Order: sequence, then structure tokens, then C-alpha cells
Amino acid sequence: MTDLFPPNQPAAPLAERLRPKHIDEVIGQSHLLGEGKPLRLAFQSGKLHSMILWGPPGVGKTTLARLMASAFDAEFVPLSAVLSGVKDIRDAIAQAEQTLQQSGRHTILFVDEVHRFNKSQQDAFLPFVEQGLVTFIGATTENPSFELNNALLSRAQVYVLQSLSEAELGQLFDRANSVPPSTGSGRTESLQFDDAARERIIGYADGDARRLLNVLEQLQTAAQAAKLTNITTAFLDNTLAQKLRRFDKGGEAFYDQISALHKSVRGSNPDAALYWLVRMLDGGADPRYLARRIVRMAWEDIGLADPRAIQLCNDAAATYERLGSPEGELALAQAVLYLAVAAKSNAGYVAYNAARAFVSQDATREVPLHLRNAPTKLMKQLDYGKDYRYAHDEKGGYAAGENYFPDGMPEVSFYEPTERGLEAKIAEKLAHLRELDAKARKK
Repeated sequence: MTDLFPPNQPAAPLAERLRPKHIDEVIGQSHLLGEGKPLRLAFQSGKLHSMILWGPPGVGKTTLARLMASAFDAEFVPLSAVLSGVKDIRDAIAQAEQTLQQSGRHTILFVDEVHRFNKSQQDAFLPFVEQGLVTFIGATTENPSFELNNALLSRAQVYVLQSLSEAELGQLFDRANSVPPSTGSGRTESLQFDDAARERIIGYADGDARRLLNVLEQLQTAAQAAKLTNITTAFLDNTLAQKLRRFDKGGEAFYDQISALHKSVRGSNPDAALYWLVRMLDGGADPRYLARRIVRMAWEDIGLADPRAIQLCNDAAATYERLGSPEGELALAQAVLYLAVAAKSNAGYVAYNAARAFVSQDATREVPLHLRNAPTKLMKQLDYGKDYRYAHDEKGGYAAGENYFPDGMPEVSFYEPTERGLEAKIAEKLAHLRELDAKARKK
């Protein structure tokens, strides 16, 4: 096989040399690029449409955008939302207008890390997307629902890209290692990896094709310096030991680990919960993100069974903000342990979701007159607040039999406390109050 670049020309990075020229060369994303799947149909349709490619780093977002431009013979104008502003967007639009006038070619405006654009920056190119002057393709690692304007989302199809599986990374590994050494590298043959070293590198990549190719390139340089052609795990330990220990997650995705942490807490296993917390911290997860998720766990899975858990988690988050890493991480660990051993209840979580579902499907019901405030004379004349029973003046501080729902609304019961922790007492109280209501309504 001949070299990919002529002599005396600096070789492009391995990732660039391996960039696919056709969608059939793309490794991964079979749920989008397989026969009959959405993105393949988009390529075959002959019609460009704006889209947002959402997925983790190194899964082919930029590659797909470039392939789209090639397939449709469109001008490809890339922008980075990290480095670009409104002026850059205007310049790109002016370039698209000039290209259309001079050659009749359409322009794909590709915005990498589009979630970094603020509202005004997103609004700057939206009119030109609507006019059809440019086709917008945005790439983002963040949830578009939270980061992009609704107006932009409504005009662009969102495609969710996935991390590469270990098998797919293995294909990429073999393809990359079959590429001949670059000009001037000093090598004449590809490196040979034993099975353990190959598996270790794939695990290190953690679903990220770019990371895999970058580490292979680093190893090529290190192997050349050491005059080696056979790569073993011992060589990896000496060359990339710290990174491999820190980031080798066995191919598991970041959100799988937070899911494992959450489920370990819910399952009342403090050791497993602590393990996943430390795994994420060791892997470079933002402790502030973990603090937010820990607070969420307290509300979702412990709730009123142990209200102290919510306060403790808030305190742990505040402690981390004050102390930072690594001292503040101990507070997060203590919070996780407390959540794991606390009484569990998702009754409040279930009740909230049930209430939301009911309201979203129900009619807009009027507030009963007796529950309305009457701050003016007119309101009093209209019977606002009439016959309202002030609970504190009733026996036991409870207005038995009173109705607090809209008139004519069917009877509902969203919140059903468990028999665990404080909720056992809450359940007893609610049962007693319901008995009082039943007796009062029989009179």
C-alpha cells in the first residue's frame, strides 16, 4: 500500500487520514446509517434538510456533516461556536450568498459545539435557514432541548449519535493500524499489538473514535523513539499508565455510571453507591454535576420518608462549593452513604408525575368560590370566599369534609405514602383525616 501523502509533505493527523469519504466507510451509527435508517435515507433523498447531530465526542458528527456536503456538492462552511461570534456568522452568510450567485452552489453552514452559542447568536443565522439560503447542521454534546432555541429546534431534525461499541472500536483499531506509516516517521511497517494491549486501548477510548486514533498516534511516536514494533501492556503501562488508570472505564458510558450510582442508592447498597461515586470522580466527572444528581436522588428516592436526607445533600453540595476538591468530595461521599442507608420512598415522585399527567389532559377548571380571596367589596358581593372554613378554628385544626378541588372534578388520590420511615406516620395521619372526611360527609 502506498503512502496517503506525497514525500516531503507533512502528514495529516491519523484521524484526518482515516476520515471516511463515503457513508459506507463510517464505523458506528448503524441505527442512523443502516439500510432504511433516517440518515441514510437523508443522503439518498437528494434533498438537504437542516439537522442537529447530538452525541458524545468522537462519534463522527463533523464527518457526517462533511459527507453531507460532499454528497450534495454543497459548499461547506464550518464555524466553531467556541471561537465565533455574530460577525463570523454574518461573514459566513455573505460567503454563502456570493457562492450562490457565482456558482449556483448551495451552502451547508456547520456549527460545531452549537450549544455554546447564546440566543442572539442562534437568532443571527435563523432567518437565513428559514429562507433556504443555507442548510444548517449543528453538532453538540449537550441536550439540544436545554441548550437551543425552540425556533431553531423546530426547523432542524435532531439525530442522536451513540458512542462506538467495543466491536466498532475494534474495527477502527484494525483499520487505523493497517494505514502505512506517514512520510518521515522513520518506520516502514505497522505496529503489532498483543491481544491484551489491543483490548486495553479500546477500553481507554471509551466509545470515542478520536481518542482511540490519538492514542494510537501517540504510541507510534513512543514506539519509534523506543525502536519497538511490538506493543505490549507493559509498554502501555510505561507510556500511558496514568491516563489508562484514570480513564479506562471498560467501555461503559458516562451516563451508565451515573445510572449505576443512582440505582445503587435506590437499592440501599452503600458500598456499591460509594464505588460508583469514586469511579466517576476518578474518571474526571465534575463533582458539581454529581452534587446536583445526589440532591435529585434525595428528592426522588427518599423524599418524605426521611426529609433529613434532602437537607444533608444540600449541605454536602454547599460544602463542596466551599472546600473544592479533594476535600469537598468527602461530603459528597457521606451524602451518598446516607442516601443508600436511608428509608426509601418514591411516593412524592409518583404523586407529582401523576398530578402532571392528570392536569395535562384535564380541562381548565375554575377555582371554587369558597377558596378564592375576597380583597375587594365587589369580590365579596360575588361570593368570593363565602362559606370558607378556616381550618385553625375547627376541631383538631382540620375542616373535616371540606372540598379543596374544583367543583365537579372526579375524586383523585395522587399521593400514597409508604410504610417506611416518616411516611409511615404520614400514612397514619392521612388515613385518620380521610375517616373524619367520610364521617362528615355522611351527615
